[in-house]
Amino acid sequence: MRALGPIGLAALLMAGCSLTPKYVRPVSPAPPQWPAGPAYAPLHTGEAGLPWRTVIGSEKLQQVVARALENNRDLRASLANVATAHAQYRAQKSNESPALTANASASQQNYAGSGSQPGLGFGVVPLDSYAANIGISAFEVDLFGRLRSQSQQAFEQYLATASGLRAARMTLVAETADAYLTLASDRDLLNVSEDTVASAEKTVALTQSLHDAGLGSASDVENARTVLAQARSDVENYTTQVAQDRNALELLVGAPVDDALLPASLSELDGVISKAPAGLSSDVLRDRPDVLEAEHQLKAAYSGVGAARAAFFPTFSLTATGGLASLSLSSFLTSSALNVARSAAASVPLLGGPTKANLDAARAQQTSAVAAYDKAVQTAFRDVANALARDGTIGGQRSAQQELVAASEHSLKLSQAQYRAGVQPFLATLTAQRTFYSARQGEIRTVLDDLRNRVSLYEAIGADPSL
Repeated sequence: MRALGPIGLAALLMAGCSLTPKYVRPVSPAPPQWPAGPAYAPLHTGEAGLPWRTVIGSEKLQQVVARALENNRDLRASLANVATAHAQYRAQKSNESPALTANASASQQNYAGSGSQPGLGFGVVPLDSYAANIGISAFEVDLFGRLRSQSQQAFEQYLATASGLRAARMTLVAETADAYLTLASDRDLLNVSEDTVASAEKTVALTQSLHDAGLGSASDVENARTVLAQARSDVENYTTQVAQDRNALELLVGAPVDDALLPASLSELDGVISKAPAGLSSDVLRDRPDVLEAEHQLKAAYSGVGAARAAFFPTFSLTATGGLASLSLSSFLTSSALNVARSAAASVPLLGGPTKANLDAARAQQTSAVAAYDKAVQTAFRDVANALARDGTIGGQRSAQQELVAASEHSLKLSQAQYRAGVQPFLATLTAQRTFYSARQGEIRTVLDDLRNRVSLYEAIGADPSL
């Protein structure tokens, strides 16, 4: 400490002050409990959320999701962002400790002197010099906590990036499962369209034969062809959709997906996609990754205010060097070649400069971060509430849709029989065909809606200890 001098010693003794405002988590802007009403089923007690491997019971889908978590390029970029933020924090943290630097030099300089050459009164004389030193250069003593506030700000930003990575992983799980379910549903819709084509071709053949026998009208034939044409159009459309669904899934996975891992239909997934419990309290949202990310950004903004406040106060810097210097290499390591230098400096802002503006900007960023945190909590609450509302009604809708399919199929069979018997015009059969076709499509979409909502609820709750 003697080499630092009285100013440096006093600065070190006084270091430890912080001007960062004390962090207080904002009061949650969301209701403490989940909503209730006709759209909502009774909530189950216990912890909220499930690991994704528990939500997704399909072994094939588990393999696809695992590959996505390993290969997805967006996730790799997020990992790189976390590494960048951590390195930036380490770089900022290093400013709080003195850095030792060392250097060495040797030089030769020629100058004019006398008696260096025979017969001449002057000549060229070489002069050698050698130096080596080690020391601390302009180390700032963090008297008012400016550097610590900046380090804490960088640390919170690193934690925010890490929380963002966890949110990205959870989103990737949900998006991959959703793409997988969409592919399964479009395959089902393609199968229904192909079944309808086969059925409509028989109907067209029947109406044509009746028309040729003088028992039917030309309009019956053309009406039957409308159903066939629509079904054929849908086959082409869903063939395209299935191909595009696979492309979307492989983009998420980041690699081709084997045919053996692809879903054949929604029926193989209906019983293996679980519903994650939401618990009774909305406090679980505080641990949702995107909410944590917003809170870390808010804490970083608090530290930014502390650093801006500290800029109003004096800064102290210390410099100390020790080394050897000599004109002769033989005497370079002697005590006479030793030299020591030390100094301390202080500066304080008086008039002008961006200090006040920087503090105003830091406070504005803090206000913005509070609003962003509140919005993240409110958005999380809405996501869970929407998923719970869909969960509370989808069971009844699926039952009604199943009844519609059964009733429309029975109606079609009766209409076809009555048309063949000449009891009923073909228009009733045509209407029954369209209703049955639409009902089957609606049932597939309702099952898809149910399974996708289970995945959405998993993501909305955001409580997955495995990620």
